[in-house]
Parts: sequence; structure tokens; C-alpha cells
Amino acid sequence: MMLRFLVILTMAAALAFAQGPKLRVLAIGAHPDDCDIKFGGTAAKMAAAGHAVKFISVTNGDAGHQTLAGAALAKRRYLETQEAARRLGIAEYEVFDNHDGELLPTLEVRKQIIRAIRNWKADIVISHRTNDYHPDHRYTAILVQDAAYMVVVPNVATDTPRLEKNPIFMYFSDNFQKPYPFRPDVVVPIDSVWEKKVDGMDAHVSQFYEWLPWVSGDLEKVPADPKARRAWLGSRRAGRIAGDVRKTLVAEIGEAAAAKVQHVESFELCEYGRRPSLDELRAMFPIK
Repeated sequence: MMLRFLVILTMAAALAFAQGPKLRVLAIGAHPDDCDIKFGGTAAKMAAAGHAVKFISVTNGDAGHQTLAGAALAKRRYLETQEAARRLGIAEYEVFDNHDGELLPTLEVRKQIIRAIRNWKADIVISHRTNDYHPDHRYTAILVQDAAYMVVVPNVATDTPRLEKNPIFMYFSDNFQKPYPFRPDVVVPIDSVWEKKVDGMDAHVSQFYEWLPWVSGDLEKVPADPKARRAWLGSRRAGRIAGDVRKTLVAEIGEAAAAKVQHVESFELCEYGRRPSLDELRAMFPIK
């Protein structure tokens, strides 16, 4: 009886997501591959369902490489974002012209974020948490949090009309524990779009096959053949579903269905912005 109830509940959630109002979703990462890593699968599912999805990179990525730098690297990384957007099927991938590794939570950049959220008329905004290893990630999180209320204030960034309704703000997942660990309020199974997510990451050649392997000391392990290296990337990015993420997944779709899921993305509701109920929040995501 319980299994039948969970199946009916899951089908109802899927139907509500497919037939509900179309959302405007904005993912804001610090660098031109962050959104792809944390949100690429969910973004592909939401875009395919007719929702408007946009990625923003707050920096231009001009420092993230072992041999390239400056304008040449920024141009290469911008072109990679455009190819990733095409592969994922999202509406837009914007890159701000702020230097990689030098981001600070200034008023100028805060206004960039406020204008971007307003111009997109976002219903949902997703970004980093403030406890993160990279200063650009931390400061992007602070900038987004600082914009969370200001997007409805008409006397701030007056050149861009305010939003009449505050968006829902959410966090990407991470494994950092201090001052408090990530809480998976929403878990989205992405098996059906896993290959598309890998395709999106595969577009960032400078990062996944050059810079990141170089930093980790694995550059010699990257296959030369494009198909082989894509398979290598997929195997490295696959993760185990455990702990609270698995508990949330089971709560959403039931034990039997959760046992079959291999790939997920998870998100935490921010205390700032609009605070929907958990049921309303989960109905806005493709949990099926």
C-alpha cells in the first residue's frame, strides 16, 4: 500500500512539474564551468520542460589555466560557455568581465548581480554557499545573498526596474562541514540527462582536460582521443549517493525508485528571498 502511495505521489509531482507555470531560473557561478558542474543536469531537464534557464559566470575565468592567461583565456572560456549552453539546451550563458581570482563583494559587482536577477525576472536563483574553498565562490555567494532583498528595492540600481516578487534563492551542493554542512532540501535524479550533463562539461576543454587535471597532478591520465577523454570525464564526475542526500531522495520518490538512481543533483533552500513550503519547492523541480 505504501509503495503504491509513493508511486502515485511521484507521478503527481511529475505531472505538476510538467503542467505547472513555466519558471525563469537563474544559476550564478563564480567561474565559467561552476553552474555546469552543480546544476547542468537539472538545467537540461528544466529547459527541456519549457522553463527558461540561464547561467551566469561572475568572473571571466582569465586565471584558470597553467599556460594561458588574460584576454586570450577569457575569450576561450567564453566560447566554451556558449557551446556548453547549446549542448545543455539552456537559453543563455552570460559571463561578467570580472577577473578570475580577484573577485570581491563590492557594491559595483552587487549591482551587476541585482540587475541580472531583475532583467531575467527570475523565479529561482541558485548559487554557491558562503563556506567554500575558493574565494571567488565565497564572494559570489555573498554577492548573491546581498542582492536577495535588494532586487525588490526600487531605489537601488535604479536603472533597472525592481522585481515585484522576491525570487526563491537556493544553494548548490558541496561537501564542506563548517560552520554547518549542506542540507539537501531538493534532490533531482538526473540519470535521464547524465550524458547531456557530461556533454556540457566536455565543452569546457580548457578546464576538464587541461587545467583541473594539471592542478590535481593527473594531466598525464587524460586520454588524447576525444571520445575516450569524454568517457574518462564522465567516470570521474560520477558520485556515490549517500547520507542525507539519499534520505531526501527516498522521501521524494520512495526506497525502490531511489535504489535505481545513479546520478543526482541536490540543492538547499536559502533563508533569504521567498520561503516556499517544502512541497511547493519540490514541485518546482523535475523530481521523477
